[in-house]
Amino acid sequence: MSVLRPLDKLPDLNGATILVAGGQGGCLLQRLAESMLKDHCASELRVHLANSLPLPSNVNRPRIDLIVFVINLHSKHSFRNVEECLNHVDSSFFLGKVCFLVTGAGQESHCTIHRNTVIKLAHTYRSPLLFCDLEVESFRAAAAQRLVRMLQICAGHVPGVSALNLLSLLRSSNSPAPKEL
Repeated sequence: MSVLRPLDKLPDLNGATILVAGGQGGCLLQRLAESMLKDHCASELRVHLANSLPLPSNVNRPRIDLIVFVINLHSKHSFRNVEECLNHVDSSFFLGKVCFLVTGAGQESHCTIHRNTVIKLAHTYRSPLLFCDLEVESFRAAAAQRLVRMLQICAGHVPGVSALNLLSLLRSSNSPAPKEL
């Protein structure tokens, strides 16, 4: 089993790579990637889309600076796929270099996965959780902008802020503890 490790590759001083994995909406993930690439970024931004992990072993693959797991609340398969992907990620990635992006929460009548299930997953992995309706272009653009900023921090391109700092900043003091869910 191939495990994705954050220090498998040397950092790129002028580049940053985000891996968007999971989910089922290939078209929506492609649009999210395009929105991220439109964002003005001082670094060379690379977006890799993957339906699942592990990634093919490719010696030319750049270092992954941030992993975004996309979960569609309308698909149990999406959630199970992300759970399976998590088995292929080294635990050191969860020190601020992983986040979960949940889509489909706006249409609760269509949800097959309860929000609390995803919240518990994010708490278990001590990773940020973002909600965004990827179908709405303005929301998708706002999420893309936020992800690019997170990526720049995780890649070490923002002086004085590290991925661990970001993790503590994204945790809100009023978010419920996992045992309260």
